[in-house]
Amino acid sequence: MVEKDASVGGVAQPDETDVQDAAPEDFAATLTRLESLVAQLESGELSLEASLVAFERGVHLTRDAQQRLENAELRVKALLEQPDGSFHETPFDTGEADGER
Repeated sequence: MVEKDASVGGVAQPDETDVQDAAPEDFAATLTRLESLVAQLESGELSLEASLVAFERGVHLTRDAQQRLENAELRVKALLEQPDGSFHETPFDTGEADGER
C-alpha cells in the first residue's frame, strides 16, 4: 500500500477518510469548513486529485448547509403559523438597509 503525504507546500491535503468528513455539529462549523476548502482550492497548491476530493467535500458541505437552512426555515414557519393555519409574515431585518453587511 502506498502512503500519501498529508501536505504539499504546507497545505493540508484533503483525505476522504479524514475525521473532518463527519458533518459539523452546527451551521457555523459547516461554513468554516467550506471556507477552508475554498481557500485550499484557490491557493492552487493542491494536486488535481486532492482538488477533486476537496471539491467533492465542498459539494457535500454545501448540500449540508442548504439542508440546515431549509430546516431552519421550516422551524421558523412553524413558529409563525397562526392558530387558524395562516401565517403572519414579518420582514426579516438583515441590517443591509443601513449599508451594513
